[in-house]
Amino acid sequence: MFALVPWIKALHVLSVIAWMAALLYLPRLYVYHAQAAPGSETSETFKVMERRLLKAIGTPAMIASLVFGLILLGQPGIFEQGWMHLKLLLLLGMFVMHGLYAKWRKDFEADRNTRPHTFYRWMNEVPTVLLIGIVLLAVAKPNLW
Repeated sequence: MFALVPWIKALHVLSVIAWMAALLYLPRLYVYHAQAAPGSETSETFKVMERRLLKAIGTPAMIASLVFGLILLGQPGIFEQGWMHLKLLLLLGMFVMHGLYAKWRKDFEADRNTRPHTFYRWMNEVPTVLLIGIVLLAVAKPNLW
């Protein structure tokens, strides 16, 4: 197992990058979609783009990140490190955002969006803030408690 850890870490990082690409781009699509008239050709194009981004890239990358992350959690002593507890809490926030983005995609798909484009501009920043915290914790591994 220990000989595979660097490879699993690499796969984990690659899948996180793909997941983050989706989580950063999807709300940007929502910003533009919220400004398009429901039923318009532009709106229908955004629906296809959003569905493909979430279902073909975002969700599979999230699952891969989770699988590789769970494997890495099997390393001895990992749960004794306080930074990991905080990282997992921030990760929970990332899963919540993924779920919200999926819900909002369904709202757009059914032409039920009621939020302005500015709402999605703010929601675009949440994964960025979470990612900064997660990366800082994972790299610096501070002794929190």
